[in-house]
Amino acid sequence: MEPRFEALQHRLGHRFSQPRLLTRALTHRSASPDHNERLEFLGDAVLNVSISALLYERFSGSDEGDLTRIRAHLVREDSLHKVALSLGLPEVVRLSDGETRGGGAQRPSILADALEALIGATFVDGGFEPADQLVRRLFGDIIQATDVDGWSKDAKTELQEWLQARRLPVPVYRISQTRGQAHAQTFEVECAVAALGLTERGEGRSRRAAEQEAARRMLDALKANDRPGGPLRS
Repeated sequence: MEPRFEALQHRLGHRFSQPRLLTRALTHRSASPDHNERLEFLGDAVLNVSISALLYERFSGSDEGDLTRIRAHLVREDSLHKVALSLGLPEVVRLSDGETRGGGAQRPSILADALEALIGATFVDGGFEPADQLVRRLFGDIIQATDVDGWSKDAKTELQEWLQARRLPVPVYRISQTRGQAHAQTFEVECAVAALGLTERGEGRSRRAAEQEAARRMLDALKANDRPGGPLRS
């Protein structure tokens, strides 16, 4: 096995008894017919179960609604992308030459998919216990460092309330691009606040996920400018 894959196993804390699973988990569909999409499907399910268990343990006084909102934030593409970067996945993901030249190794959707595929591959290789332990290693500190209030609303809801509090019209969302085949599409959505002349974009594996990402980026931009005396402050 290549040294870079050996190093990744060390970072994951799991040594694969079936090394081909690790290779497949890191293989984008552009690189080979033996790609990671089935493992990604499985990893998504394992991730949701493990994150749910972690949240159940961490927030013993929170209701189902709060736990669902926090989980949605943790498993969204942006959060998975950050974890994938911390694991060094851009250096090990396998892409076609064209996808590599197009910057695919840094694309959030590709890296988030590869992370979920690695979780799925760990499940196939060793069962639920090592896959659950992997999720706990990757997300445990993030969950311990947060609180319910910090994750209380999804980005679209928070953005709408932010604008309404300043008597501004609600944002408009528009799909600007779709990529990939019907069963594995990536959506790009624009979020526009016409009254302020601002537009932000988000990507996701569903229209809803892309809208949430675009809304989050818009919120970040608005809050960065919402300073005392600033143009966006009410």
